[in-house]
Amino acid sequence: MRTRTTTRTRNHVVTTTAALATAVLVGAVVSGCSQPTVPSDGVSGPPMTTPGPSSTATPTAVDVSGDVADDLAALEAEFDARVGISVVDTGNGATVSHRADERFGYASSLKALAAAQFLHDVPVDQRDEVVTWTAADVEAAGYSPLTSEHVADGLPLSQLAEAAVRQSDNTALNVVLDRIGGPAGLDQGLQDLGDTTTEVVDREPELNTIEPGSTDDTSTPAAFAADLVALLDGGWLDDSDRALLLDWMSGNATGDTLIRAGAPDGWVVADKSGGAGGIRNDVAVVTPPGRAPVVVTVLTTRNDPAARYDDALVARAAAIVLGALPTPS
Repeated sequence: MRTRTTTRTRNHVVTTTAALATAVLVGAVVSGCSQPTVPSDGVSGPPMTTPGPSSTATPTAVDVSGDVADDLAALEAEFDARVGISVVDTGNGATVSHRADERFGYASSLKALAAAQFLHDVPVDQRDEVVTWTAADVEAAGYSPLTSEHVADGLPLSQLAEAAVRQSDNTALNVVLDRIGGPAGLDQGLQDLGDTTTEVVDREPELNTIEPGSTDDTSTPAAFAADLVALLDGGWLDDSDRALLLDWMSGNATGDTLIRAGAPDGWVVADKSGGAGGIRNDVAVVTPPGRAPVVVTVLTTRNDPAARYDDALVARAAAIVLGALPTPS
């Protein structure tokens, strides 16, 4: 067991019901949210207005989890894996959950939350500060496609936050974490957001190693879905920062074979993937044409510790749950 770098008493269960109760609040605010379109090459295009719900009344939540339980169980058996799902349709209140309160390693999906915390904490006039790092930092962090090319000159903080999301650059995440108080700072920020489940303990690459029985560097599908809902509802990020975060997620270079591959044609996906060993995740804000956004979290892990993840597991799980959502009347 690793020594914890954060110390606080936490409630380790955010129930699906609590997460979904928060989710219906989004219906009143998403009408002002805009997202970029995403062509098939994953490059952001011109902004597209995201419509809000067709009615100002609070939607009646419909849980369609039972409709997909057998299909998800069969998928788990086929891949010898656990699949955690939490889906919230912010327009009509429909929900899907499967192992939503079980813990999974979050891996690089955390980078979306770190970028959100950066946008929350760092004033706009400080985001262009150029920071540097060393070649040893890059070597220790692992996958760092952008920062490895800029050891000599550094990059602005805002570009590093973007690289952590779009390119899943590990060194970029570590530098951004330094700016927001390290893992403990992000952990506290999530608690302030209402997430008392996610345990942020380590940097890259240590956050990818989940020790048996430990909650370090883990979350639940319900907690991640509640975080995305909170980031959408306008209470944590202002409109411009929310749009910027969604733009970064829409340009995610590592998500084309995940939720995006399982979404119906024409649905815009802004996501952040994560993967290491047997862990493969994707968390997303998915916008169907002419409808309010759908928050989707898919966290998976293979049961065999020696098995490698398979992107098809996430894509097929996403196809199952998105296909089960009722269309607006």
